[in-house]
Amino acid sequence: MILLWGVFITCILSAFVVSCESNTYDEISKKTANPTYEADVEHIIHHNCLSCHYGTYQYPNLETYDGVKNACININLVCRIEGENCGIRMPQGGKLPQSDIDLIKLWVANGFVEK
Repeated sequence: MILLWGVFITCILSAFVVSCESNTYDEISKKTANPTYEADVEHIIHHNCLSCHYGTYQYPNLETYDGVKNACININLVCRIEGENCGIRMPQGGKLPQSDIDLIKLWVANGFVEK
């Protein structure tokens, strides 16, 4: 019985030690030199922007590839998410992780590759 409790306590303590590793999402996220809208940018936009920027709710509409590309070209979306003297920083709920901003900037620099 004592041996069984010892094994149980060892397992519990091991779980705490393993779970205390401090990796952030940015540290473990996939890095890519050639981001595409579908593989890399779309999920960032959907998770951070569509609560406001969908349909006719608030301009610009960021539901589609064309909408996001248009916002980058004509509304300076990158500057808005960086918050560098372009009006109110987006998203208003808080700054995007720098890795997401860098990925969107690289996507723009590479010519808005869709797929």
